[in-house]
Amino acid sequence: MSVGGAKNAVLPIMAACILNDGENTISNVPDLADVRTMMELLETLGARCEYADGELLVDSRTIDRYKAPYDLVKTMRASVLVLGPLVARFKKAEVSLPGGCAIGERPIDQHIKGLRILGTSVQLEDGYVSAVAKKLEGTTVPFDLSTVTGTENIMLLASVCEGETVILNAACEPEVVDLANALNLMGAKIEGAGTDIITITGVSSLGPLKGYSIMPDRIEAGTLMIAGALNESDLLIRNCRFEHLGALAGKLLQTGTEIEKNGNSIRVRGTGKIKSIDFSTLPYPGFPTDMQAQMMILMCVADGMSVITENIFPQRFMHTAELRRMGADIKLVGNSAVVRGVREMRGAPIMASDLRASASLVLAGLCGAGRTEVSRIYHLDRGYEKLDEKLQSVGASIWREQE
Repeated sequence: MSVGGAKNAVLPIMAACILNDGENTISNVPDLADVRTMMELLETLGARCEYADGELLVDSRTIDRYKAPYDLVKTMRASVLVLGPLVARFKKAEVSLPGGCAIGERPIDQHIKGLRILGTSVQLEDGYVSAVAKKLEGTTVPFDLSTVTGTENIMLLASVCEGETVILNAACEPEVVDLANALNLMGAKIEGAGTDIITITGVSSLGPLKGYSIMPDRIEAGTLMIAGALNESDLLIRNCRFEHLGALAGKLLQTGTEIEKNGNSIRVRGTGKIKSIDFSTLPYPGFPTDMQAQMMILMCVADGMSVITENIFPQRFMHTAELRRMGADIKLVGNSAVVRGVREMRGAPIMASDLRASASLVLAGLCGAGRTEVSRIYHLDRGYEKLDEKLQSVGASIWREQE
């Protein structure tokens, strides 16, 4: 099986295309619902987008609007990433507030704080963030907490601000590094990406991005690794970066799973006996919150009891009710889930509540006896390209049916 390009890397890089007047070409782009939504949003702003076989063209020469409407932003929180680039390009922007989502409230107060520090007047009016900048000047932006999209939004804006901007408590995720690499190829001057202090020296203009290849999706890779750990299987997962998967690999080794790195591939062998472990989600390089639901499936059929603590999005346990329908023994205590492994899960009709929960329910179906029907799989298509076909290719009995 081969891992596709990272959803959480390509979306901010697509937003970065707003910063130039040219034809941008991006490769290794996954065919996902979220990518299509971002294309539609860019087209609403006036861009021309074309996609085929993993290659994306964004012609930003015709961008002439600065309003991101609610109808698009409500379907994908990452749409807020156009806020910084629009302010940079037009000195003003109107972007709908993303609102809440199934895994809990994720406010954009840190985005707004950064915009104001860099010289932007920001008002919240009728559900929109209205931003106007007379003069953008680089300075120090201290985040109160680590935020990936907040870090990316300020990086995008600061790339063309006058002077030097220093982001303190910046997010360290690999996707932030991928955005910095793309911006630097466009002519930006960014240092420190991947650490908690990022320095951006503003330039007067950026050129188009040519043939940039998106990094592999570490969350898809991790999901496939857990699929291999669930059964007595031997999976070779291609096109992934082991260095992005250290926290997950470490926990899988503790469960008794065998893992072997081979260049840009990872080999995962399930031993058939899974040990229970405790783990907590943390910002990168800690255990990713986007892997919590998938790892919980492994603990549901492990030997013993595990405690899973969710420190990023405390409400991210909506999948547990569906897992109980399949026979899982899970008790929620505050922002922790106490999981006692059962000998066998049972197939049942279940319903996805969000993107990562949908992947976890598919994994649950793989180890559940009998037939499992997962509905609302449109969540899955937001972040996984043909996951069912990839699992079919290694022997899983999985298929799609029209509801």
